[in-house]
Amino acid sequence: MALDDLIGSLPAYAKDLKLNFSSLVRQNTELSPQQLWGTVVSTAIATRNPELTAATIEEAAKVLTPVALDAAKAAAAIMGMNNIYYRFHHLTDNEKYATLPARLRMNVLRTHNVDHVDFELWCLAVSAVNACGKCVSSHENVVRQKGMTEEVVNAAIRVTSVIHAIGVVLDGEKASPTPAA
Repeated sequence: MALDDLIGSLPAYAKDLKLNFSSLVRQNTELSPQQLWGTVVSTAIATRNPELTAATIEEAAKVLTPVALDAAKAAAAIMGMNNIYYRFHHLTDNEKYATLPARLRMNVLRTHNVDHVDFELWCLAVSAVNACGKCVSSHENVVRQKGMTEEVVNAAIRVTSVIHAIGVVLDGEKASPTPAA
């Protein structure tokens, strides 16, 4: 299903999400097209909703280069791993874990072949979805050091919140029994 059709199919109770999607994605003025669509793709993947992910990737392929699309997917993949690992470190009271080597391959953090600040922004967005405070702090610090303003970061996180909420609604609708006619 096309992304606009999927958004249009959201139930009446999700009208705010439709409006926010329109204003934040379709009328975006704060993020570059690559920043915007990389955020949308990486966040859609992080929602784990197959319909939203497929529609988003299809739409993003019209805007992003194949390299940028793969990098957005890679940001979701690597943060899917890192967010669990580092969130565990944050949540445990045992400080010894922070002294142990991760021994996890993270080569894509250096080999994604897109603007470094864009990739970091996508990692930040996925980390927000996955609620990893350590990763949110780390990636927000990197994008800010590389010159991204709080307003741009906030714009990306607003997009992230709407995409995530759309995934929640779609999952909820699948789980809800269809009312009898």
